[in-house]
Amino acid sequence: MIPLFVHKSPRLLKAFYAPFVWNIPTEEKVIYLTFDDGPIPYVTEWVLEKLESFGAKGTFFCIGDNVQKHPDIFAKLIAKGHSIGNHTFNHLKGWNTEDELYWENVAQCREVLPIQTNLFRPPYGRIKLSQAKPLLKNYHIVMWDVLTGDFERYLSPERCLEKTLQHTCSGSIVVLHDSLKAWRNMSYVLPHLLDHYSNLGYRFEALPQEVPVNQKLENLHFQWG
Repeated sequence: MIPLFVHKSPRLLKAFYAPFVWNIPTEEKVIYLTFDDGPIPYVTEWVLEKLESFGAKGTFFCIGDNVQKHPDIFAKLIAKGHSIGNHTFNHLKGWNTEDELYWENVAQCREVLPIQTNLFRPPYGRIKLSQAKPLLKNYHIVMWDVLTGDFERYLSPERCLEKTLQHTCSGSIVVLHDSLKAWRNMSYVLPHLLDHYSNLGYRFEALPQEVPVNQKLENLHFQWG
């Protein structure tokens, strides 16, 4: 079965949605690892240990409901110096959600986060223009340069790693998932990814709360879904 996603975000897509953050332009050897859908027991804790073993920092886009259920694990993210982003309270898919409900869910996540964040990632990467415009007044909407596909059950861990290494470069924002669904692939890809790029002289940094945006909000003309 062919996966219903692309590993590398197309340039045309990035241009259409230029107010969103897709990568961090840099000439330095820096990669930005991001993790969606946690925090949860064991998986998120394993990720934290693996990052620490390489001196790496990451950015965790957290589901509010999981933060509420596992505040001790969330506290570990903060204590270890990682960056935090809003990922809605219930992992809502924007295309299938009324705008008011979507904004309320984002706000509900913000209320349970004990620290402020300017970073937001729409679950599934799917958000309507009508939903995005108001959010861009208070958030950087962070997408990705490289999607590992660790969530895809038809993708082998080896193939997942191969495609990730093929497309990741300086300034890439890479998506992995600290979730049970992604565990098989993520637990294989992450240590190999860290080892490969560390040996090439790269460092792994957390996304800053203020990130460069390519164009003004008025230039966002297109809608997904």
